[in-house]
Amino acid sequence: MGASAAYVTFADPDKLDDEKGLAVAAWAEAGITGRIVRWDDPEVDWAAFDAVVVRTTWDYVTRRAEFLDWARHVESVTRLLNPAAVLERNTDKVYLRDLKAPIIPTSWVAPGEAANLPVLDEYVVKPSISAGARDTIRTADREQAEEHAAKLAANGRTAMIQPYLDMVEGEGETSMLYFGGRFSHAVRRNPMLTENATKPGQGNDHGELRTPDPDQFALAEQVLGEFPELLYARVDLVRLADGSPALIEIELTEPYLFLHYAPDAAANLATALAKAI
Repeated sequence: MGASAAYVTFADPDKLDDEKGLAVAAWAEAGITGRIVRWDDPEVDWAAFDAVVVRTTWDYVTRRAEFLDWARHVESVTRLLNPAAVLERNTDKVYLRDLKAPIIPTSWVAPGEAANLPVLDEYVVKPSISAGARDTIRTADREQAEEHAAKLAANGRTAMIQPYLDMVEGEGETSMLYFGGRFSHAVRRNPMLTENATKPGQGNDHGELRTPDPDQFALAEQVLGEFPELLYARVDLVRLADGSPALIEIELTEPYLFLHYAPDAAANLATALAKAI
């Protein structure tokens, strides 16, 4: 009998997750029976699966503690991909402070701290636990940026303050997809905080295939080396003003994988899953 795996999503993925059918079909080709399920469905017997693959759990942000409790429970009865410890670390962007790899210059305002921002031409202020640009602002007004950071901190959230990088509007963001530690494909993504940007990571991302440069490969692999074995990873990069690549974030929880963009992408994911089970 073949292996079985859960493709884990959230309550209403139909209008947002356009990858689930493609992924499960590729799993079937690899001899894995896939079932699409909600992470918070109390009727699911997680132990019945050989693996549980966290995919589009896009409502976890407002329910993070519940989500992590679920992940730890699932991991106690079967194989969870990516592992619960990875999900816990990755769902709060404070992990960026601990990486050796270069990131976008960032100031942090934790709960109880005063917001004393650097002088920048333009600010991006966001909470460290967020997705889809939720509660994120872009402004040239330092006072407005400080007020937003202070508001986030007053609500018990850690604020991240970064410079807005003008070059992203021409260069775009580079998302590099790895399955089972092997590079699969890369996509140039449109910037998130422009007038015409779409909500990232929710099935309506727009982009185009891109061949990363050697320095981008080197940075992506450096970042991946700081995490344990993963089923999937999306490494989001941008170039700084001096042309050097920097990490925006590494998406290890519920990234959009751009499976429709590369002919072998879904098969690459299925191959990695088959090896992991």
